[in-house]
Amino acid sequence: MQVQLRFLRRRGLGAIVLAAAMLAGCATTTTPGDPLEGYNRAMFAFNEQVDKVALEPAARAYESVVPVPLRTGVGNFFGNLADPWIGLNNLLQGKVAESLGDFMRFAFNSTWGLFGVLDIASEAGLAKHDEDLGQTLGRWGVGEGAYIVLPFFGPRTVRDALALPADLEGDSPLRIGHVPTRNTLTGVRIVHTRHTLLGAERTLEEATLDKYAYVRDFYLEQRRYKVSDGKRERVYEDFDDLSASPLGDGIDVAAVAAVTRLELARFGASAVDAGGASAQSMK
Repeated sequence: MQVQLRFLRRRGLGAIVLAAAMLAGCATTTTPGDPLEGYNRAMFAFNEQVDKVALEPAARAYESVVPVPLRTGVGNFFGNLADPWIGLNNLLQGKVAESLGDFMRFAFNSTWGLFGVLDIASEAGLAKHDEDLGQTLGRWGVGEGAYIVLPFFGPRTVRDALALPADLEGDSPLRIGHVPTRNTLTGVRIVHTRHTLLGAERTLEEATLDKYAYVRDFYLEQRRYKVSDGKRERVYEDFDDLSASPLGDGIDVAAVAAVTRLELARFGASAVDAGGASAQSMK
């Protein structure tokens, strides 16, 4: 039963991504690179409302209750879970040394770092990387396609959206087979990720009259910069030092917002699994 539900979840996600990609190809162009701007703005507003109603209050409660050292440990733990997927993508991009470092990070932090709560690897000089399948496809020459705002998942390009199902499985607590543990970890990850955005929200609201366009442009710039491994010239030169940027203290607002809504979708999928498991146990 659980296997069937997970298959249906992946199939449903694939249908959403495919439909968005088809719409992007058929729509009349408005802003270059954003042919779905009307739809995207509506979905952006929807995601913002979901965030204000559900995520922001939980994140503020989390920040007020959980002390800083514990929040740091939570961030380290989930960062450690991501390292194997990052390492695989580095390997697929031909960056063998970086890939080896990622797997070494995971080994060190999972053992001496108490399952990743302590970031021993960084203290040992092993750099933390940020790679995903969307970046890998970009390195392989796959075009980014149109800009899309997915429900809950937030900002994407067609290329990143098509890579999303694999990224969900590769960098996620959903790999954990025990349903209650998976749901708990995913819920904590949602709230923890959202709390990292709290310090930048007000400055973002004050920095621009068009929040949608600002997030879109910055998201696309960041993705292109990451695909090129920093070799592409930045449009926003002042953002090299994010602590001095209007986006807040060292926070990539667009990326965090995207991850936050992505995690919300993961949580919903996990809740379906939990419901299925409960129903199965009652039979």
